[in-house]
Amino acid sequence: MVDDPYMFGQIAAANSLSDVYAMGGVPKLAMNLLCYPNCLPPSAVNAILAGGADKVMEAGAVLAGGHTIQDNEPKYGLCVSGFVNPSKILSNAGARPGDCLILTKPIGIGVMNTAAKADMITQEEFRPAMESMAALNKAPAELLEGLDVHSCTDITGFGLLGHACEMAQGSNTTIQLLAEKVPYFPQAAEMAKMGILPAGVYNNYEYLNGKINFAESVPRYLRDLLADPQTSGGLLISLPDTQAEKLLPRLRDVAPNSTIVGEVVEKGLFPIQVK
Repeated sequence: MVDDPYMFGQIAAANSLSDVYAMGGVPKLAMNLLCYPNCLPPSAVNAILAGGADKVMEAGAVLAGGHTIQDNEPKYGLCVSGFVNPSKILSNAGARPGDCLILTKPIGIGVMNTAAKADMITQEEFRPAMESMAALNKAPAELLEGLDVHSCTDITGFGLLGHACEMAQGSNTTIQLLAEKVPYFPQAAEMAKMGILPAGVYNNYEYLNGKINFAESVPRYLRDLLADPQTSGGLLISLPDTQAEKLLPRLRDVAPNSTIVGEVVEKGLFPIQVK
């Protein structure tokens, strides 16, 4: 998804580490999983592994070897183990009516990736998305310590709509998203208006068929961004509104795009309502 092998390694590692943070845990051990073709220069392989190693070090975890496989295209990720107090595990199934929902990273990564592959945007224009993907969810997750967080998940391939839907269904509630409040990359909005979308948007729409009610006022490009599959996306956090307002300024110190994007209400006809 990116041309720079070091950045590729960082993004893949951040993506792999994210699930542990989303469950309230601390990553402790990681193993490399690398596939690469013989035509890939050793310098590129070294850079991929260096990017992953640096990100694991930033997380405070230990990189304990791994496995390599010959393949036709480069693939890299990590098998990550972490620890969490059993009484403090965060689930994506505990949201309660009255909760606010905070999102810590902008969406539109999939659209930006698609545009970059098609040379519709420059590498410099793509850089904010790359930096977002490479950013760990460590600092936002640490700020949740001691708060009454009811539910948490990270936003990845199912997009904001898909992961919010899982949270709503698992919690037996309805989630109301405010489309105009959701942070997104401005360049992604421009591309979405032009119809530059990854196939994952349509796959997510198919999966979510009958589960979402859009207000007529929500424009098509925003609907597409909400369904856009993310790589190493932010955390979606459900907690009481009084705590959300206190948490938000602190979150913005470490994740500047953190925003209240909706609320949890009693279960209605649809798991997700978008206004």
